[in-house]
Amino acid sequence: MYALRFLLLVLLVPLAQCAGGDEPIQLRILSYNIHHGEGIDGKLDLQRIANVILSVNPDLVALQEVDQNALRSESVDQPSELARLTKMHAAFGANIPLQGGHYGNVVLSRFPIRKHANHLLPNIANGEQRGYIEATIEIPGAADPVVLMATHLDHRRDERERLESANAINAKAKKQSQQIALLAGDMNAVPSSDTMQRLGAVWTSVSDTPMPTIPVTTPARQIDFILYRPQQRWKVVEVNVLDEAVASDHRAIFAVLELQPAE
Repeated sequence: MYALRFLLLVLLVPLAQCAGGDEPIQLRILSYNIHHGEGIDGKLDLQRIANVILSVNPDLVALQEVDQNALRSESVDQPSELARLTKMHAAFGANIPLQGGHYGNVVLSRFPIRKHANHLLPNIANGEQRGYIEATIEIPGAADPVVLMATHLDHRRDERERLESANAINAKAKKQSQQIALLAGDMNAVPSSDTMQRLGAVWTSVSDTPMPTIPVTTPARQIDFILYRPQQRWKVVEVNVLDEAVASDHRAIFAVLELQPAE
C-alpha cells in the first residue's frame, strides 16, 4: 500500500505543477538584424548566424533583414534554413519582393506558433516598404499565449515614417490592452528619439540606459530593442548585447524576462 501511494504521488506532482499556472515563467528573448546572413567580412554564412542565435539558448527570436529565395543570398529560403539550423519553429513576414524572392522579418520560437500575420506599415515618400510580423506563441505553463511582434523601421534621417509606424504599432497593441506582448527589432532610432519616446507611451524597454548595437565593431548607438507590455506582467532578469562582431553588421540584443502571474 505504501509503495502504491508513493507511485501515485510521483505521478501526480508534475501534473499539479503544470496545472497550477501561477509560477513565474522565464523567457529568453533575442533580437538580431542578420544582414541577410552576410558578415562584415563579406561572407554569406547562415550557420554562423545560427551559432550566434544558439549561443544564448533563446526561447523567442526576432530577426530582421531576412531573405527568402533571393538571388543575392543564393536563392536560399533563409527562414526555413534558420529554423532547421536552430531546431525552432519559424514564421516569415515578407515586406518587399527581392531578386526573385522576398525580404522581411522572421520570428523563431522554441514553442509552437499558434498563428501569425504580417502587417505592412505606413510608407511615406516612396521609402522601402516596412512591416511587422505578429506571432501568437503557446508558452508551456502560461495561462495565456504571448504575442511577439518583430519589426524593422525606416532608416532615413526624416523621422516621419518611423513615427507613423510607431503609431500603427501602438494602435494595434491598444486594441488588446491586456494581451501579453513583446516588440523587438531594429527601430533605426536611438533611445532619446521621438520614435522611441512614442513607442514608450505603450511599451517598456528592457533597459533604462542605452545599450549600443551599432557599428558592430565598436558600438556607439542603440537602434535594436526589446520592449514589453503590460508593464506589470514582466520583470527584467538580464539584458545584454552580444559581443559577436563579424556575422552581421549589427550586434544582437538579448534579454531574460520573467512573466509574472496575473493579479
